[in-house]
Amino acid sequence: MAVLRPFDKLPKLNSGVLLLVGSDEALQRQLAEAILQEKKDFNISIHLATSLPLPSERDHLRPRIDLVVFMIDIKSKYSLKNVETSLAHVDASFFLGKVCFLVTGVGRVNACSIETNAVCKLGETYCSPVLFCELELEGIRTATAQRLVRMLGICAGHIPGVSALSFVSLMRKSDDD
Repeated sequence: MAVLRPFDKLPKLNSGVLLLVGSDEALQRQLAEAILQEKKDFNISIHLATSLPLPSERDHLRPRIDLVVFMIDIKSKYSLKNVETSLAHVDASFFLGKVCFLVTGVGRVNACSIETNAVCKLGETYCSPVLFCELELEGIRTATAQRLVRMLGICAGHIPGVSALSFVSLMRKSDDD
């Protein structure tokens, strides 16, 4: 079982690689299509996985991953458990701004199986931002795609003067709030 490491491969010029990890493959595909339709100044490659670790037999073909997005369906406890299990296969240096948690299904509060506090605690534990959205609505899916493209650009080093670590520190809420 291989641990996913952020800097074990050289980056490709003018590109960014996004890994979407989650149990709902249909939502992953919809989000991936929305991301690829966005206007961007660099090439985006998106890989989908239901869980980690990724198969090691194709490791030599896999590009360097710039951003990992863990998708959690708020209606499914399995989804949260799957993400928690997958986190053990991610190197600690990824949590320096190259991971985010995307919570889907928040538009239906009455159907929640997961407490939002549990997901927020996960974000705090791993020092990673938590984004809440409803991917089944096209407008919100587009806005989420735009946000992820911007985050990927920062994580891949395409935004001058902003590093992934400084960006994630800006996204964290202050302790004074």
